[in-house]
Amino acid sequence: MATVSLSKAEVAYIKTSLEATPPLRSDGRGLYDYRTIALETGVAPLANGSAHLKFGQASEQATEGTEVIAAARLEVEDVESGEGVNGGRISCTVSCSPSAYPHSSAAAIEDIQHDYTALLHEVISHPSLRPSNLSILRDLKSWLLNLDILVLSDAGNIYDALFVAAQAALWDTKVPRTRTVEYSAATSKARVALGGSGDMDVDSVEQSGFNVRDVKTAADFELEDYWDEGEPLRGGDAWPVCVTLNLYPPLYYLDATSTEEVATPSRLLVMYSFPADQPPRLQGMRLLGPSEIGLPLIKTLTQTAQTYATDLSCALRAKLKDEDLRRTEKARQRFASVR
Repeated sequence: MATVSLSKAEVAYIKTSLEATPPLRSDGRGLYDYRTIALETGVAPLANGSAHLKFGQASEQATEGTEVIAAARLEVEDVESGEGVNGGRISCTVSCSPSAYPHSSAAAIEDIQHDYTALLHEVISHPSLRPSNLSILRDLKSWLLNLDILVLSDAGNIYDALFVAAQAALWDTKVPRTRTVEYSAATSKARVALGGSGDMDVDSVEQSGFNVRDVKTAADFELEDYWDEGEPLRGGDAWPVCVTLNLYPPLYYLDATSTEEVATPSRLLVMYSFPADQPPRLQGMRLLGPSEIGLPLIKTLTQTAQTYATDLSCALRAKLKDEDLRRTEKARQRFASVR
């Protein structure tokens, strides 16, 4: 959501440059090229998963770019009281630094945050994407995954950046393993074995508290891992990516800068997920801007977006796997130095 102001002449120049043969963009990219994307995971030590993303800031010489930090935090919810839901749930929140929109008022920034949060939450928290390991005790306890994203700067294509950062943070998230703790209270005769000396009858023994023999249902749980350990969040292959098609019908282009966004009347956001061993799945779509687009063109554009979403998803997965290897090697070296 760019806040740059352009004159009519500047808007006309950008439009003419995009329609030229070959197209002319200010940074020399083609219509379907992304700016360099820098991504790092594990940047927030107190989070269960985190990521830091930069669009267009690959070098120290770069003066502007889109920068986002995402962090996932797990907390326990009580299902029995209605606070939580069976199977767990995901809640997404997007906040914007005032420096990201220096020319916007506080009220305008709140509106921007609301729009970003509504779209991200609608897609990411959908039941079809819910990880299977957010459940703790059925009908009793479950995990609430809070996905918080902070926009540090917006130099265009913020929606694509939000979804990439969200997927990276969720990929990095570890869910602590739990085991049930079961309690019972009963009065019974207990036979206590005294090692090698025979059996002793004990009458009217009151048994209460922890009991490993006479258990009916699980009442509570305990963690097997430390807070920063656990198993990866399941279903990571299904987290969606967003592709924004910036429209001058029938022309479209990808990864608009903030000035290009001002000069472009409409954008089509298309969110695709790619579950393992399943066909690509359209998770969401939204048209932004005043232009009206017919259904035949929207159908063509969504099919086109799938191709770019596939490429973006493959590149992102490869980068995340490289990040896993980098962090594993770093941990191994740190452990070796301690020894």
